[in-house]
Amino acid sequence: MTLSFCVVYTLSSMNKPKDKKETQNKELASNRKAHFEYEIIDTLECGIQLMGTEIKSMREHGASIQEAYIAVDKGELWLINSSITPYQFGSVYNHEEKRKRKLLAHKREIIRFGQTIQEKGLTCIPLAIYLKNGKAKVKIAICKGKKLHDKRKSIQERDEKREISRLMKQ
Repeated sequence: MTLSFCVVYTLSSMNKPKDKKETQNKELASNRKAHFEYEIIDTLECGIQLMGTEIKSMREHGASIQEAYIAVDKGELWLINSSITPYQFGSVYNHEEKRKRKLLAHKREIIRFGQTIQEKGLTCIPLAIYLKNGKAKVKIAICKGKKLHDKRKSIQERDEKREISRLMKQ
């Protein structure tokens, strides 16, 4: 009597990624200067309403939110002045590069952010656009602009942290 062993692999077990983080959050665009230019008061994660060619272009890292801001109009959040380059294979179905894009959030969150933005000196900006479980999300923040001396202070603190970490390594 002979024994034979057979190993069976299912497609679902072969295609599983090693890290859970890899499937959950994949950053497509970020606003790097936001933490330096602004003091962040509150953040919120929203969905974004996109066309098919926009999400394809964003997956190829064709998005920029450096000059973008958030506005509340008629009870809806809008992402204004963000740039998503046209998809190269989009043909006649391509999108406008700098169109207004609707953000998806709960009504109470929209009202809260709208009331907070009305205060003097506060603004709402996008911090990052990323994929979460296959859906595009935008992390937005209510911010207050930093003065020049605040920026100098943050630079000084950053340099001190670097110096301390260098000394700890030695």
